[in-house]
Amino acid sequence: MIDNYGRNIDYMRISVTELCNLRCRYCMPEEGVAKRSHKDIMSFEEIVSAAEAAAHLGIRKLRITGGEPLVCRGIVALCRELASIEGIEELCITTNGTLLVDFARELREAGVDRLNISLDTLNPEKYRYITRLGNLDEALAGIDAAFEAGFTGIKINNVLTGGFNDDEIEDFVALTRDRDLEVRFIELMPIGGGIGFDPENFISCRHVLERVPELESLEMSDGVANIYRLPGAKGRVGLIRPISCEFCDSCNKIRLTADGMLKPCLHSDREISLRGKGPGELEDVIRSAILEKPETRSRLDADNPSRAGRDMNMIGG
Repeated sequence: MIDNYGRNIDYMRISVTELCNLRCRYCMPEEGVAKRSHKDIMSFEEIVSAAEAAAHLGIRKLRITGGEPLVCRGIVALCRELASIEGIEELCITTNGTLLVDFARELREAGVDRLNISLDTLNPEKYRYITRLGNLDEALAGIDAAFEAGFTGIKINNVLTGGFNDDEIEDFVALTRDRDLEVRFIELMPIGGGIGFDPENFISCRHVLERVPELESLEMSDGVANIYRLPGAKGRVGLIRPISCEFCDSCNKIRLTADGMLKPCLHSDREISLRGKGPGELEDVIRSAILEKPETRSRLDADNPSRAGRDMNMIGG
């Protein structure tokens, strides 16, 4: 569906839970979040109905997010249903990877096409610090399990944070030499838990190109990522610049939160409820939300935080 600014909105991110087995500092509070009752969270039936309505309007790609979607009981069955919806061409999951040893093969067989795995450091102590309670070995084993299950096009999401992991840029880029994966460096955003970070933590993706000057631009984009490659490498490097380079003019997505609120724009507090709507009503509401999608977001930097009004675990990564 084409919005009021000529953008083809064909991508919906669906958060299935606000809960997570980690507590990443830029994503959610240290104490976690209070578990909601079932009536306050969209049921799988509601999620499938919303996805079907969105597909009727031209949504072709779904991404399942959280929180951590793999802590959600029945997630494999939900993925199987979503993958079977007429019109859906790609089903993806964003995960921290720590549970993939148990889930990777089942997800692949259920119809999940691609995985994005969040990994901000290759140092065990720093991993525990940034996640507050995670185990790096579990995340790395999850990546291996994803490859063994036959996933291709795996993306590693690295939130680039000055003074924390900018000294590991070369190590992450090196992961692309011998493996067909894409390491994506994402600028830290002042949203949710990220609002409390110091200004020096917000660094530009240009640091990646400065630290690894041999990266060659492929003169192409993959969604919002500009793509690079080391000479002779099997994989690629993506740079996502939500702070230093606004890309609202090419935004093609809407987001559905776990409690059933549709967000036309990540950085706006505008939300529209999809709860209690029949199939026809769902299409009408989603259509209206797409037409309400703003042309651009407000200024976004350390001094001007996002107006999203939620932590990222409550929106969906």
